[in-house]
Amino acid sequence: MKTVMKLSMIALACSLITACATNSDIEDLQSQVNGLDGSVKQASADASSAQTTAADAAARAGAAETAAKRAAQLSQDANNKLDKKFKKSMRK
Repeated sequence: MKTVMKLSMIALACSLITACATNSDIEDLQSQVNGLDGSVKQASADASSAQTTAADAAARAGAAETAAKRAAQLSQDANNKLDKKFKKSMRK
């Protein structure tokens, strides 16, 4: 009976030590998970912001391209008019 009691006490002590370590490990893991969750949310917000900025930049680039094409066309028209005037003046 004494042997059974001693073994029971040893088993109880081991189980308490193991349980405490396991709870501590679980708390550490939960803390890490919470930290990673915050990091994931921040990364998601940063990605969303970057996507919005990229869309805005693409829209501005499109507008700039349109303005450049219009300026090139106006420049070509002006050159054509000057060429016509020059040729007309050379005929006289």
